[in-house]
Amino acid sequence: MTDLTKPLGPVKAKERIHSLDVLRGVATLGILLMNITGFGLVFMAYANPTVQGGAEGSNLYVWIMNELFFEGTMRALFSMLFGAGMFLMTSRMISWGGGIDVADIYYRRTIWLLIFGLIHAYLLLWAGEILFAYGLYGLLLFPFRKTPPNRLLWGVLGLILIGVALHGYRYQGSMKNYKYFQEAQTFAENEELPEDVAAGKKAWEAALAEAKPDQKSIQEQTEGMHQGYFDLVLFRAPLNRMVQTTFNYDYNPWDVLPMMLLGIALFKLRVLSGSLRRRKYLLMMLIGYVVGIGINYYETSLILRNDFSVPAYLQAGFTYPFGRIAVAFGHIGLVMLFCKSGILGFLKNSLAAVGRMALTNYVMHSVICAFVFTGIGFSLYGQLERHELYYVVLGIWLFQLITSPIWLKYFRFGPLEWLWRTLTYGKKQRFRRLPHAEHET
Repeated sequence: MTDLTKPLGPVKAKERIHSLDVLRGVATLGILLMNITGFGLVFMAYANPTVQGGAEGSNLYVWIMNELFFEGTMRALFSMLFGAGMFLMTSRMISWGGGIDVADIYYRRTIWLLIFGLIHAYLLLWAGEILFAYGLYGLLLFPFRKTPPNRLLWGVLGLILIGVALHGYRYQGSMKNYKYFQEAQTFAENEELPEDVAAGKKAWEAALAEAKPDQKSIQEQTEGMHQGYFDLVLFRAPLNRMVQTTFNYDYNPWDVLPMMLLGIALFKLRVLSGSLRRRKYLLMMLIGYVVGIGINYYETSLILRNDFSVPAYLQAGFTYPFGRIAVAFGHIGLVMLFCKSGILGFLKNSLAAVGRMALTNYVMHSVICAFVFTGIGFSLYGQLERHELYYVVLGIWLFQLITSPIWLKYFRFGPLEWLWRTLTYGKKQRFRRLPHAEHET
């Protein structure tokens, strides 16, 4: 029976789903494996190790490991969990008797996330931040809370295939320009190029300069990141604007949105709540890793064989969404098996605490890395090799695994979670735990 008197508010600790918190903690820590290159190296070095940070020895090994196991997968998990969280929050409030207030609360919550994303990018200097995209595409999720899982899965497939088709369209245009570029090399130095060849050559050279910037451009970007705070805000603004506009609309409808819908479907199918039998999670893990790592190995080998060429990256884009989703399924299966096991309980609790403070810990990555890499602090941007960046990752992981459970022992929320809830519900939330209260929010 619906409880019409129960006030709408944040979920209580005893009502939380432990496996979701653990998985969210894994995704929060894991996403730093990929983001660290954006914090410490120039933008295009994220995908291409030959741009900056080293592409030999340990540096190459780190790049390969990330491509096989982590590229895109933690972002996929993060997006799935956002979708699942939307469904869980709204369905619980509706079961408590919430009417139109549920939609009001959900959309306030989502709009505030948009604002957090703007602050995170422009003032906390993280161009790769995801909160703005989650706020934007989260506005589309509410009507899907009642959609059956099978329809959601078809929608996910449809959005992914649209993204692949658009990539194919761009691929054809790029390869046409590449052929014109090659054709231009056959002309004598002073010979006039046909108009279409000249235009194609110019377009390909521009794409090449963006994908593989020269040393002068890399040096300018590196020195720009060593400036003081206010100069940094202005220096990063054009990149932030590009990511939150052009990139966001060209890429995220086929990346972020389908993963959110997939998260809703997987929660409805009881996958993310840890409710399935171990055998099913084991099968999910094995199939996910075999298929996903196989696809990722093909893409990585293709790029390596072609010496990190732009055409190789473009060709690898056709299979990219399928590899990342399959490996993400493997990660889910593995984490759920871990949650259902009786081992390393302290680690489960620490990961769950990190997950309960996911917003705070995610933004904390940006604050710490801004101090480590930019002119605000140690100015290590562009100074470390790729593998050395992971010493910073390890330090942040240990710090958050240790401090998150300690913080939640004394406080009901992480600082940003408290702020988000206070703004969402329009009422100041109690921050500190009551003495001897074990089952608070």
